[in-house]
Amino acid sequence: MSDWFHNLPVTWMALLVFGFTYFVVAVIYVVVRLLAVGERARAFKSVSPGMLPPLGIVFGLFVGFTGAQVWSDSATASAAVDREASALRSVALLAPAFPGEPKNRLDALIRSYIAEAKAQEWPLMAHRAITLTKAPSALSEALQFTLSLQPVGAGQQIAQREIISALQNAMDARRQRLLLSQSQVTGIKWFCLYLQAICALFAIALVHCDNRLASILSMLLFATGVATAILLIAAHDRPFIGEISVSPDPLLQVMPQPEG
Repeated sequence: MSDWFHNLPVTWMALLVFGFTYFVVAVIYVVVRLLAVGERARAFKSVSPGMLPPLGIVFGLFVGFTGAQVWSDSATASAAVDREASALRSVALLAPAFPGEPKNRLDALIRSYIAEAKAQEWPLMAHRAITLTKAPSALSEALQFTLSLQPVGAGQQIAQREIISALQNAMDARRQRLLLSQSQVTGIKWFCLYLQAICALFAIALVHCDNRLASILSMLLFATGVATAILLIAAHDRPFIGEISVSPDPLLQVMPQPEG
């Protein structure tokens, strides 16, 4: 699905999904009613109701298969941002082991990295337009600066090793975050979901072709379940876009503030 759809508030997204699904129901109902005359009506009525449970089960399997990917990606993206924030927080806490200019330099580089991530990387991730080709300059500079420090005493030696490890951890978490920003439900999966739902709706319409009220109620009930599943998946489809998305707030909360 396109960026404009994922950028919609959940309420508008729900209106579109439910509206489109009910429109499909109306089309199927009208087509079956127009065709259900004479010999065709008897043929439609002979369709076994036993087809409905297998069709519903297959649709449920499609939903589970697609949903598992979406929710796993969303949870992993959130965990990656939290891990990145935790690593940067560790750097900020260990930086005072090198008082004066080294500490101020590390704090400034962390602030610069977080500000760049929020202002530049998040909008690009939302549109799946960011790649791993460019390394984060602020983190790379912080790592090189830490490696160039000359620790005095065992305390600073330990702090230097921990800062280097935390910066590498932050880089790895960022890499995972960028990779997950490319994730989405493919077009073939959306096609299969709706095609299976349409098959089930047609089967319901055929089975109840001689009873208008039963046909309408049965189709609406199933269509509501279909639209609910589609909305749930679509709202979590892309981890870094939309009203329900992974925000940079964990990073902003650990941003060191300039002193004085």
